[in-house]
Amino acid sequence: MTNRPLIQKFIDYIRIERHYSEHTIDAYERDLHEFCAFLGVEPSALDPQLVTDADIKDWMISLLDAGEKPRSVRRKLSSLRSFWRFMLRVGYVDKDVTRAIIAPKMDKPLPVFFKPSEMRQAEAQMDWSDDFESIRDSLVVDMLYQTGMREAELAGLNDSSIDLVRKEVRVFGKRRKERIVPFGDSLANRIEAYRSARNDTFGIIIAPAQPFLVNNKGERITADLIYNIVRARMGEVSTLKKHSPHVLRHTFATEMLNNGADINTIKTLLGHSSLAATQVYTHTTFEQMKNVYENAHPRAKQSRKNPK
Repeated sequence: MTNRPLIQKFIDYIRIERHYSEHTIDAYERDLHEFCAFLGVEPSALDPQLVTDADIKDWMISLLDAGEKPRSVRRKLSSLRSFWRFMLRVGYVDKDVTRAIIAPKMDKPLPVFFKPSEMRQAEAQMDWSDDFESIRDSLVVDMLYQTGMREAELAGLNDSSIDLVRKEVRVFGKRRKERIVPFGDSLANRIEAYRSARNDTFGIIIAPAQPFLVNNKGERITADLIYNIVRARMGEVSTLKKHSPHVLRHTFATEMLNNGADINTIKTLLGHSSLAATQVYTHTTFEQMKNVYENAHPRAKQSRKNPK
């Protein structure tokens, strides 16, 4: 059996039996041919039984060295894995050499955050009127920004979760893990104004089990409504493509770090179970510092203009 018919059988298999899209089929075929080119053989001359896991590892390393993104290399490895599984299925090989290969780790995108100027603009637009909905929506944005809570955590707060004397909020995070987050006078004043408007609007009496944030029917607010409030409010002041409560959480962490907070404190405030989840913010601030350096230092400017 020649290799070309085998590749064609594989292509026919994923097209006819697996109903893959033509885009995916073209990508698989192209990846197989690229692998053959790396080995220095024509596709029709490749003997899969002679291919080793070392050959595949070397190919992946060469792709990464050439500037391919880990996501792209993982996709190419997936093409090889599908091909070898097919060859095992039809009995052409008795070993899947791709099983020993560990795919490169994906690059995690840096978290996006709102600029301080955007947060100042959002603060300026916050409505201190007597309208319940405006007061509540402003409070939602401010609480997420000043505490770093997740939207589900904010939705789950009861009146008893907030201590206005100590200026603390008790938050239950993932797996009901409890943490205490402090806040300042400005947020305390906004909470008092909201509670007054809520109680007057719905005849609510402050009680331990009373949901803190409520919708326009006086029922506990949902995470979806919180998301929509933030998207509408921050969409008016920010140029980011994404305007979500999680971006406010990123903004809280980034500003804390930029203003001198140590990373273990931020980890505790965010409710992260491991420091690795928090350390992504150090990469964000490093990128900020690098941009400031490149825009401000005369030698950095000179190197861009005259790299020699």
